Amino acid sequence: MKSLMQQALGADWDRLPPVLQAHYRFGTTTETGRMDIEYPRFMQPFLSLFRVFGALVNRPGRQVATVVEKRVVGERQDWRRTITYADGRVIHFDSFWIPAGHGRLIEFVNPALGLQMAPYVTGERLHYRGVRFIVKLGAIQLPIPEWMVLGHTTIVETAIDESHFVMDFRLTHPLFGQLFRYSGQFGIASNT
Repeated sequence: MKSLMQQALGADWDRLPPVLQAHYRFGTTTETGRMDIEYPRFMQPFLSLFRVFGALVNRPGRQVATVVEKRVVGERQDWRRTITYADGRVIHFDSFWIPAGHGRLIEFVNPALGLQMAPYVTGERLHYRGVRFIVKLGAIQLPIPEWMVLGHTTIVETAIDESHFVMDFRLTHPLFGQLFRYSGQFGIASNT
């Protein structure tokens, strides 16, 4: 069975390096790594509010230990991120992906709030570009332009070797600049 990313990328899936294919393969995956989480100080109250709704991470840090567990349930892929700071504080950032058709995915951070993304491959790198935010009310999905909320989302993932990759997630607003970034290096710990 094909994974959600494999479905979204179509023939471009074959252009991904093996570690990025393993990262998105159908089944259950556990990855471990370290992330840098950064944002301007003025974003703290907004990020704390977004955390109430399950979105993003509201504590900065350097080289923060992170475990990412993914599993597929039907047409949905669940992501569970466990972020453990040096002082022992743990933040969980959970989300789930669903297909959105036409080479797109939606990542929901709760049952009502999501981000529609369009993944594509350039060279051997996997890129995502945010298309729009989504508010789901029952069967209705209301689109919200990115600039009205946090700005444009970009993600770039690059293979380092057969079992490690780096990722870089950014939210950049047209007026306020970069509002949030997390980036780091991960290794595939297990893949079943």
